[in-house]
Amino acid sequence: MSWGISPITKVGGFARVGLAAIVVVGLAGCQPTVTPTPVPNAVTGQNPADVKYYPSDEPMKLGIQRFYEGNFGLAQQYFQNAVEKTPRDVTAWVGLAASYDRLGRFDLADRGYAAAVKLAGHTPSILNNEGYSYMLRGDLGKARAKFDEALRLDPNNATAINNLALLNESTRYVERAANGEPCGSVDCAQ
Repeated sequence: MSWGISPITKVGGFARVGLAAIVVVGLAGCQPTVTPTPVPNAVTGQNPADVKYYPSDEPMKLGIQRFYEGNFGLAQQYFQNAVEKTPRDVTAWVGLAASYDRLGRFDLADRGYAAAVKLAGHTPSILNNEGYSYMLRGDLGKARAKFDEALRLDPNNATAINNLALLNESTRYVERAANGEPCGSVDCAQ
């Protein structure tokens, strides 16, 4: 019995059915699925599915290690990596700033200290680091002000006490010629 469909029509019919099946399957793939909203981690504040979540503290550890080895360039790179991965880590910001201090990039050090202050406020630790930064720059007045402020917040702060002693000793050993010129630029033996 013939259905009254020519062989060409049958092939075209199968093609249409096949095309319809592909479209239906394709549209089914576009249907939104209900997924639960990720809950941020209580410690990091980041979503578990966040691509920028780094559970490792390796850059911070390596930054500290390189800093104490005196390799301030590598320390800066590791601390930069740490603040990019964990921008709310005050210690990483202070480490980055201190590395910049040792590299003589005081403009960048100031930015690092400002970021740390924004996160934690003016703590004795940050004030001591800022004071030491000013000592490295030769601005002893600003250095003393930072150390004094650290001592106002914590009168027994050993770091601030030691930094002030270092500051006081450094001012005693400044050699000047009789006319006030620094030794080295003039002969101080006169």
